[in-house]
Amino acid sequence: MRKPWWSLYLLAICMLGLDSKLVGEAFQPEFAEPITNLTVPVGRDATFQCLVQNLGGYRVGWVKADTKAIQAIHVHVITNNHRVEVSHSGQSVWNLHIKNVQEEDRGQYMCQINTDPMKSQMGFLEVVIPPDFIAEETSGDVMVPEGGTVKVSCRAKGMPEPRVMWRREDGTDIVIKDNHGNKNRVQMYEKETLILTKISRSDMGAYLCIASNGVPPSISKRIQIKVH
Repeated sequence: MRKPWWSLYLLAICMLGLDSKLVGEAFQPEFAEPITNLTVPVGRDATFQCLVQNLGGYRVGWVKADTKAIQAIHVHVITNNHRVEVSHSGQSVWNLHIKNVQEEDRGQYMCQINTDPMKSQMGFLEVVIPPDFIAEETSGDVMVPEGGTVKVSCRAKGMPEPRVMWRREDGTDIVIKDNHGNKNRVQMYEKETLILTKISRSDMGAYLCIASNGVPPSISKRIQIKVH
């Protein structure tokens, strides 16, 4: 009768004089791939995937590294955050799902295997936020006497920090004058605050401030400058 393959394997180990500890290490769990970092807009869902080989009887856990808050152990969610879920495919694919991502979810997430010593790897969740104007720091329509100075501002928040640019609604140039009366004509002016000095009727009209940070949608506000 033929001997089972595993008995031949054990016989070979004995004949070669291999250390049983080394044999055990050969079948220790390993991570198959690094965890992919994620960039997710606020309000969307995020999924980290941890790929493991030779898991055997060990367990996979998830921890938010910056707060040391345990998210899940194997198939059980531990955190009180109802937006966190886990799933897996066989013994090799372990997923951490974060629904309706919020700004406080930003940070490092660690996938752990409970070996001794513990094995772990991390992925970073970046949460991006589209721009939004700060109402109390954003100007409305203004009226200024001819020859005077007008100062209008647009402040926006978001992640990354938004860029604010100005342009005229009718497409004509914005005229920036220095203290010596020199004029600089630009189609777009990139600053939160637009200052127009020695204003004339040709400066009168609608100005658009546009805030963008690469996270759609960009936003704009129309400000009417009137000269009397």
